[in-house]
Amino acid sequence: MLLFHPSPYDAAHYDEPTRRALLAVRRFFEAKGHTALKAESHDATWYDDFLEMIVREGIFARFGTPAAVGTLTGGSDATTARWDTARNNDLSELLAWYSLEHWYAWQVTVLGLGPVWTSGNAEAKRLVGQLLAQGGLFAFGLSEREHGADIYSTDMVLIPDGAGWRASGEKYYIGNGNCAARVSVFGRVQRPEGPSANPADDYLFFLADPKHPGYTLVQNVVRGQMYVSEFRLTDYPVTPADVLHTGKAAWDAALATVNVGKVQLAWASLGIAEHAFVEAIQHAHRRVLYGTRVTDFPHVRRLLADAYIRLVAMKLYSARCSDYERSASPEDRRFLLYNPIAKMKVTSEGERVVDLLWEVIAAKGFEKDTYFEQATRHIRTLPKLEGTVHVNLALVLKFLPAFAAAGAGQGVQCAPVPVRLDPADDTFLFAQGPASGLSRIGFPDWRGAFARFSTLPNVATFIGQVQAFGHLMATAPPRGEQAKDLDFLLNVGQIFTQIVYAQLAAEAAALAIDGAPGGTRTGTTAACAGLDESHVDRMFGVFVQDLSEYAVAVHGQASATPEQQAGALALVSRAAVDPAAAAHLHAEVVSYAS
Repeated sequence: MLLFHPSPYDAAHYDEPTRRALLAVRRFFEAKGHTALKAESHDATWYDDFLEMIVREGIFARFGTPAAVGTLTGGSDATTARWDTARNNDLSELLAWYSLEHWYAWQVTVLGLGPVWTSGNAEAKRLVGQLLAQGGLFAFGLSEREHGADIYSTDMVLIPDGAGWRASGEKYYIGNGNCAARVSVFGRVQRPEGPSANPADDYLFFLADPKHPGYTLVQNVVRGQMYVSEFRLTDYPVTPADVLHTGKAAWDAALATVNVGKVQLAWASLGIAEHAFVEAIQHAHRRVLYGTRVTDFPHVRRLLADAYIRLVAMKLYSARCSDYERSASPEDRRFLLYNPIAKMKVTSEGERVVDLLWEVIAAKGFEKDTYFEQATRHIRTLPKLEGTVHVNLALVLKFLPAFAAAGAGQGVQCAPVPVRLDPADDTFLFAQGPASGLSRIGFPDWRGAFARFSTLPNVATFIGQVQAFGHLMATAPPRGEQAKDLDFLLNVGQIFTQIVYAQLAAEAAALAIDGAPGGTRTGTTAACAGLDESHVDRMFGVFVQDLSEYAVAVHGQASATPEQQAGALALVSRAAVDPAAAAHLHAEVVSYAS
């Protein structure tokens, strides 16, 4: 099957300690059972038993500790570790399949560790490595009630006191704030002589201990099992030993951490949507209404096929994005485009998949004893975390000129990126350097990803749409005041994003169908073993449909010029549907009901 299900998952492609850890996660949830999980979710029960299992099996320590830190702390078999993005993806998808609220403890720990692992403070790394080995969770103290994640405006103030600083201020929407062994906190130094000439010089990242009297846990700001805290520091002493980053490096550490953490939201979205898909198809296929099996109604067949193929595309993109992330280097930072698309596009697609399935199962989706009921709530959170969809779209637009140049044959040379399922430590993710120069990141000619499948009808149509978009941007680009019109630009960004999304999905599909240099894909990071060209054509049919919708949105923008309106309409196309291929896909979809 192309989608993940925990029952046949054996993690056999990993080393034995990794395999034991992943299977221990599955065993915990299966032993607890669906009924208990649902009851605890509705009662907002804190999951001590889950965290005890995580400690007992050394899971967060193994998956969250870079190899160099594991060596630094002298880890045993239970804690010897590497930062292996491929297996971290597996963990995220597996956790979210059962419960996003349990996954959240892992996600926030990843974020809390980022400023530490990017730091040059060896003693802080040793301390955090030891706490992690002992089962500690971590938190990322960045956002605030008034400013969100606008770190330019932080109200966490540190005042020099001779020996170090005294920190005072509040942080808001901070996961694990109730149980973290340490919190990585972002603030700014308030100097007696006034702010520095460059305000970035006053930023500071430091470790805070929630057990200190100067740390006050105010509340959980949500109703749920996960603890999304508000906390306050009052005259909290910060010593030089607590400092992780100062000045511009603190800003860079914040962004580097989010670069690493945001892609895990895509894998969580996959886990939720895959579980919802299986539950929905099993329910619908058993029901007979008006003498017809529900899955035989034409509109239901279309809804299910659309949901299924979107899930396949989500998985293909996320798997290939992971390859680029793991292969990143100072010379190849293309992952800085692909990761925000994973965060905003894959999570948005997950939300769309659940909505399509909800149209099929209707009122069943409200029932309290279904997984689907929690999926409808949890899937909506992911597009809104680690920067909203709009924030990530604005980021993606920085890459448009270089990407367009590559598509016009003016790209740079880059080494081919293989499938990355090897047991490597992804060291560059914590040595990303300055968070600048995004517009200077180059791309090779990406058109070959589509050329591989150009004989397929919907791929050929999509290629025509891409060419029409290139013509639109070359002849009627945003100019003057329109170039500052974010509403207009975000619609353009959706088209651009769709092209990049299709590129990586096509690359992953080719690796799955033709064979993958550097390894084969198995497990949850699979580029869908069993994929064939009929899947690719149907997937591009969805892409044609979506790109047409975005083009209509550009056409309807108040600031669109007549030339832009005409250019946008040139992108509107109709997807081809092969009846025989559709029937075959339907049989594949309903096979998940067994």
